[in-house]
Amino acid sequence: MGGRVIPNEDACNGTVRVTAYELSPALQPFFSALYNFDVHTDGSSIVRDCHYPDWAGLHFRAHGLPQLVSIGDAPTEENTPFAANGPTSQSLRVGFRTSQTWSVGLSPVGWARYANGPASAIANSIVDASTHPAFKIFTAIPEIIAATPDDADAVVRQIDTFLCQIDSPRSPHEEKVIAMHEALRDPSVGDVETLSERVGISRRTLERLASRFFGFPPKTLLRRQRFLRSLGKFTIEPGRSWSASLDGHYVDQAHFVREFRAFMEMTPSEYAQMPHPVLGNIFTKRLTEQGAH
Repeated sequence: MGGRVIPNEDACNGTVRVTAYELSPALQPFFSALYNFDVHTDGSSIVRDCHYPDWAGLHFRAHGLPQLVSIGDAPTEENTPFAANGPTSQSLRVGFRTSQTWSVGLSPVGWARYANGPASAIANSIVDASTHPAFKIFTAIPEIIAATPDDADAVVRQIDTFLCQIDSPRSPHEEKVIAMHEALRDPSVGDVETLSERVGISRRTLERLASRFFGFPPKTLLRRQRFLRSLGKFTIEPGRSWSASLDGHYVDQAHFVREFRAFMEMTPSEYAQMPHPVLGNIFTKRLTEQGAH
């Protein structure tokens, strides 16, 4: 369960070290890799980055200054020591100051197994996870991190053991959630009717499952997925142009640019010119996990 250090771009006025730790195979359908972000900045400098839409995420500050976070055009705020974001359909903007933070993503079936309440209730939101009922089952993790703050391998082993030992009942909807997630990852599924047929449920049931475990209506999820597939091609295959990266469900490039603005609050060109000193080198893994490529 050793960590894999992910090379980072040069961070202006600071240094960044990102290490990815794979969790046990039994946990991988529910969680992403566990990431450790170790950031050191000069004085009051801030290293800024921007993440594309993703599933829910849990963030634990081991020590240092709070991150500055916002989703979409919401006001920037300081993260709490144990913070979480719901599923997003807008960009997550983060400002890192000197700190060490642990983060792990929670997939839709992970939400079904471990979280309380509908994902739609905190979609495109950041909450204090130490008090929010959706994440009650994870409130022991900050104590695990605090017990051995300078031993990352020990932290990972203990978090992994804790997650494996959680007595969380299997949701009766898990099979349908998995089937829906797989269908969303399939580039041939481009409309709600096809998605409903692929999962084998009515459109009404599809709407309920989408809201409860994925955070958004099926149409939004399909739009988000074709956007991520296009972003994935552009990100994972160096040298690709945006026009060569477009998903087949876009009518034309103008359609894609409008959707890009809706999801990222910027144009594709602006995004391509933006440095990603902290998150850039986890994008390939996260986009692949989402079925974006």
